[in-house]
Formats: sequence, C-alpha cells, structure tokens
Amino acid sequence: MTVSSGSAGWYLRRLSRMGPQEVGGRVGDAVRRRRWRSAPPDCPSVTGARFTAVLSAETFAAVPADAAKRLIAEADRLMAGHAEFFGVERDDLVDPDWWYDPKTGRRAPWGYAFDVPYRNEDAVGDIKQIWELSRHQYLTVLAAAYAITGHERYAERVAEHLRLWWAANAPLRGVHWTSGIELGIRLLSWVWIRRLLDGWPGAAGLFEGNPVALNQIWHHQRWLAAFPSRGSSANNHIVAEAAGQFAASCAFGWFPSSARWRAGALKSLERHLRSNTFESGLNRELATEYHGLVLELGLAAVAEADAAGVSVPVSIRRVLLRMTDALAAIVDDRLRPPRQGDSDDGHGLIVDGAGTDRWASLLATGDAVFGRLDWWPEVTGTDVRTPLLAALVRPYAKHGTAPAVSRPASRPGHFADAGMTILRGPEGIWCRCDGGPHGFLSIAAHAHADALSVEVRHDGVDVLADPGTYCYHGQPEWRQYFRSTLGHNTLQLDGDDQSVSGGPFLWTRHARSRVLVADAADVSDGGTARWCAEHDGYQRSVHRRRVELTATNQELRVVDEVRGPRRAVRLAFHLGPAIAADLVGNWAVLTWTRDGEDRSAVLDLPGQLSWQAHRGESDPPLGWYSAGFGRKEPATTLVGTGFADGAEGFTTVLRFCG
Repeated sequence: MTVSSGSAGWYLRRLSRMGPQEVGGRVGDAVRRRRWRSAPPDCPSVTGARFTAVLSAETFAAVPADAAKRLIAEADRLMAGHAEFFGVERDDLVDPDWWYDPKTGRRAPWGYAFDVPYRNEDAVGDIKQIWELSRHQYLTVLAAAYAITGHERYAERVAEHLRLWWAANAPLRGVHWTSGIELGIRLLSWVWIRRLLDGWPGAAGLFEGNPVALNQIWHHQRWLAAFPSRGSSANNHIVAEAAGQFAASCAFGWFPSSARWRAGALKSLERHLRSNTFESGLNRELATEYHGLVLELGLAAVAEADAAGVSVPVSIRRVLLRMTDALAAIVDDRLRPPRQGDSDDGHGLIVDGAGTDRWASLLATGDAVFGRLDWWPEVTGTDVRTPLLAALVRPYAKHGTAPAVSRPASRPGHFADAGMTILRGPEGIWCRCDGGPHGFLSIAAHAHADALSVEVRHDGVDVLADPGTYCYHGQPEWRQYFRSTLGHNTLQLDGDDQSVSGGPFLWTRHARSRVLVADAADVSDGGTARWCAEHDGYQRSVHRRRVELTATNQELRVVDEVRGPRRAVRLAFHLGPAIAADLVGNWAVLTWTRDGEDRSAVLDLPGQLSWQAHRGESDPPLGWYSAGFGRKEPATTLVGTGFADGAEGFTTVLRFCG
C-alpha cells in the first residue's frame, strides 16, 4: 500500500506517533509561522566584525597531490557549468536557477516559505534536486580549489553565486526556507567558504563587510533557533540544524544573539548526538549513510569550537570517537560499510573532488583526531578534508579535559544494541546480519522493512545485495519497493511487509527483532561463525533465521523457519549488479569479475519453493539495485514461492568457488 504524505489520513497517522510535548511544540511552531508571515525584522547592525578562524598556508600545502588533482578537476567541471546531482546531469551551473528541478522541468513556486507545498512533486518538482544545489557544497569545492591554487577565478565564481543566491532568496521567501536541515548545512558551507577564501582580497567584503550576507546569516540562525526538529522527527535533521547553527555562531559570532544561539545549539548538539547514537557507536537510525552524515557534522562542529576556543562537553568527542571506531569495525575489505536503511547521499562538508572515498576519508580523519587502533583497516586513499579538519580539531589524546576512555581491544563483530552482526571469512567474505530495532523514534523515518535480512560480499563485491533506496518523494511505487520486505534478502509472508507503512517516512507498526546467537569471530583462518535471530512482524507467526559461515569450504548456510499457521511464502535473494546468474530449478550459478579475475559461486536454494529470476521489472518493481540516490539499474533477484507450515525450514547454501 502506498500512502500520500499530504492526505488527511497521513496527518492523523503522523499525529498518532507524537507525544503530548511534541504536539504542544508543533502547535507553538504553527503560531510562530503565522506571526512571522509579516515582513521579517532587520538584522541588527554589526560593526567591527572579523573572521579569525583561518587556516595557514602550510595546511593547504600539506594536501596530498592526488587529492588536490581530483579537487581541481571537479572545480574546473563546475566552472564549466557541469554537475551531477542524484543521477541527473546539469549544464546550467554558470548561471543557475535556484528553484528549477532539471529532473521534472518544474520550478518551485514563490511565496511565504511555509506555504510552499514542498512534498508535492506536481507543484514543486523533485525537492531533493532543488535543495541540493542550494546547500552550496559545490561552492565549498570551488573555494577549496582557490585555497589550494590561488587562482582567483574560483573565488570570483563563488562570490558571484553567493550574491545571486542571497538576492534571489530573501529571508522566509521560497522553498529554500522550508527545511531546517537545509539551513543548517548551508550555514556550515558558508563558514567554510569564508575560511577557504580568506586569502582572496574580496573575502571580507563578501561576508562581514556585506550587509546582505550579514542579514542572511542572521536570519538563518534566527530561523533555526525558532523551528528545531522535534520529538519523533529529531533524527539526523536536528543534528544538522544544531551543527550548522553552532558552527555559524562560533565563526560568525558577530550578533547580539550569537552567544545565546551558540549555547542553545551546543546543548542541542550534545543531547542529540548522544540520543542518535547507540553505546556501541552505531547510529540509531540504522541507516549507514546517516551514520556518515552525523559523524561528518559532529567533526565539523568540533572543528569550529576548537578554532574559536569554545569549550565543548567531552561527551561530544566521546560519541564521535565511538562512531569512528564502529565505522572502522563494520567496513568490508574495500572499506565499504553496510548498505542498510535509507540513503540520500547527504554530506556534512564537501571539499573533495569526485572519486574520493567518503569512508576512507572519515577513517583518515578519525586517525588524525582520535588515533587509529591496531585492528583498524588500513586506509591508503587520500583526501583534502582530513588535513583541513585536523588542522582545526585538537587531537583527542591531547585534549586536556578528555578522560581515559575504553576502546575495543579487537575488532568487534557484534553490536548488541544495534542488532548488527558482521561475519567475516576467507577471501574477503563479509556478511551483515540484521537483528536490530526497526528504526529510530516512533516514526522510524529512514527504516526499511528488512528484519533478519543478510548482505553478503566477496572482496567488496555485492553478491547478496541490499538494493538501496533510490528515491524519497514523487514516486511512491518505487519508494515502497526499495524499503519493502520483498526488496531485501529476507522472507515475506502472505505478501505483507513485516512492519506497516503509514507514509514515505512513517511506520505505524514496527517489527520487533531479537538476536538469539551471535558468534561473530573472524573465521578467515578456520572454524564457523554463527548467528540466529527472530522477529514478530508477522502476526500469529514468528520468523526465525540461522546463519552459519564456515571457513574451510567457504560456505554460508541460511536456514529460515516460520513458527505458526500455514502461510504463503516468498523468499528473496537480491544479487549485486555485477553478478550474472544462471538459474536451473533451485540451483543458481553466480559469476562475476573482480580486478580482471573471474569469480564464481553456487547458490543451492530451498527445494520446497518454486524459484524464478526477475530483472528490471517495473509493474510491479522487482529486480533493481540503487547505487546512489536517484539512480537505479537492473539486477537479478531470485524469488522462491510456496508455503510454510511449520514442519520444516528452508535451507539456502551459498558456496564460493576457490
């Protein structure tokens, strides 16, 4: 079932997931929005403003040559007007239209910000396409190119586009004033643009000497102080809002309200970094891309605090340390983390060119700030962002107020609070087993109905793949598919999802999972790793799954049991886009190529089920893989259909060939 996020029924379902305090806060927001409809106030006058949180020439000189080369290539592409956002190529960035969606050809309407129906693609277009350009992260790339090369054409383009944007997007007017996460990330971009342009003669006149810029910076912070994400929506959005406001109030602390904004943002950031993160260090949304986003935002916020000499609670650094160690623990041999939950390719700070590995960059920054542990994977790639952040952030071990903290002595394989287990075997065999909570907070906005799903890779290649996300708004049938139970490597009963959707970012009933066995020892040198979990998402029935990874024969065995009445079953295995499959009966031969070498595996599927291969089907969707937001490609999905009557389990065996 697909549900509109603008219907009366959706509003009732959404209201049912809120507590009294959240309802009261939202009523206050509504009153404030009505009051703010009149002409916005003027920014207080500012005199003697100076930007002092600068980087030295030596910092930029320390950027690795290959990282600088990638950055400059990206900057030159942007200078020529070319960019790609969510699978859509643009060639209009010399003189961009800030409200235009190149995907649908629509332009967002003008008017009071809170009247813009940004969730309605028919009226606005694809809002992600419109918002992405105005995060101004392409301008941080251009500003970084100026800082490294000294070529003023990059700085001049940045200044031109900022002036155009400020003139075209007056406070509280238009679609770019509707969502706090956009304002927060945009503020963070402006802080870094000012820092990266510091050597350019026009930098001060563009920012602290520019009444228009001051007005925009002040109104962005006023907005964020008034309309924070609340209650069931306080996920990664509130972290971005707090991080952006805190960074701006540190670096642009020129206003009468700056100290108050800084204190409020810091309090919010500390609270929500903790509440968004399990003790194990994994992000509570159980959506890996948001783990990366929150970690980037937290590191950027701490960088501003240290640059400005502002004390931050040690708990913030400890959360970021735990997140970094957790990331180091869960990546595969090619430094790829799990593909779990929603992903919209969101970044907190971009100063690198295309081809830079996001996860390697985060681990490199973690090494510089916290120090790597012996079991961390080696990072061989380079990036621009790490030396810039490391020049601002005081190393954790040298931070005078940082108490001793216990870090894992060996690589963790099981994260009990998050319900994530990583099994590792020889030849880079990597298997993620999902037995965790459905999602975060009452709406679990970025969760998928993927309880007990597995994700298997061989030397970094997706063999049994998590298909990804693809879209959020405007294409409900695709949104439904990519987060459905059938869209994951798990078992479906009677054609239903394990958890019940009430809208594109709303789940009204959550499957509850529990892990029964988690022996996640790395068995690369021999032995067997085991995992077992069950969930109650199917009323009257319990789905239990056992997984065993045996090193000696490079075999992964998956056994599914359904305890309850006889029910129709669909068991799905989604293959990665690089995998070719030859299915005969219940036997599939899988082949692929890695680094010029042919690889293969066999998949022995349960004989009680009737098996069929699906690839690139659209009515209904089945057999797709989304490598990133807005992009999808055909991939083979094997689906077995039949019945479960509790008499026996369904056994699947994946054997990798030597």
